[in-house]
Amino acid sequence: MKYVIKADGTKNPYDRHRVMRTARNYGVPDDYVIEVAAEVERHLYDGIRTRDILRLIHTYARRYHPAVESRTNVRRAIGLLSPKPDFELYVRALLKGSGYEVEKGRILKGRCGEHEVDAIARKDGITYFVEVKHHHNHHRMTGLDEGRIARAIVEDVQEGYKEGRNHFTVDKAMIVCNTKLSSHAKRYAACWDIKHIGWDNPKDENIAAMVADRKLCPVTLIKGVNAKTRKKLIGGGIVTVGHLLEHSPERLSEKTGISETEMTLLVERARLVVK
Repeated sequence: MKYVIKADGTKNPYDRHRVMRTARNYGVPDDYVIEVAAEVERHLYDGIRTRDILRLIHTYARRYHPAVESRTNVRRAIGLLSPKPDFELYVRALLKGSGYEVEKGRILKGRCGEHEVDAIARKDGITYFVEVKHHHNHHRMTGLDEGRIARAIVEDVQEGYKEGRNHFTVDKAMIVCNTKLSSHAKRYAACWDIKHIGWDNPKDENIAAMVADRKLCPVTLIKGVNAKTRKKLIGGGIVTVGHLLEHSPERLSEKTGISETEMTLLVERARLVVK
């Protein structure tokens, strides 16, 4: 058995299914993901690093899905967003694309204090206040603190509503982060009924599952979107790959101040990504 060294230095047994899943996430058809895994395994050695496996997957995925050349890794792309306003805007777009009614952030008045939240989201009759947490290092774990704070806000706002201090209340808290959650954070969220969405948590609704719809990936997924271009795109309200495809290059140029020639190239790449 060969072992893989993760970014945090821990060792895990090599898992072919994880390689195949990553290949699928790159858009490789199901009929060929096992071929990609076999190619990766030709270069496998004990102690190989996760980043090197990802590089191999990217290389061989291009043989079966050329559009891979036009995109980068999804987790890395999300990590390239700035915490504010990029990631806040992206989370709103992600939730809206996943069936939530979404409003921008507001100040919620509680019994004992006021709380500025990043968004309000509704689905299936439940109203959530949304807090977002962004890490540039997408390998970093999100811990317990956010859950503790969220629980306190829900309690304070609900008590304030009962006492007539505000005319708006929430049912639950939702925390959205771009990384995996620590086991402690997962247990705490489950115990207090906090919806804590991370990269692979919860099982039925997580960021990895949401971005299976390529239109919900951030614009930073497209190769050629550097920091300067990203700021212009997001400043013009273009946050996701899907947003790029909603307008003509001419209209996108008007909204962002980016040349029509460059926008034409980015739109072409976006079309390849969602194929």
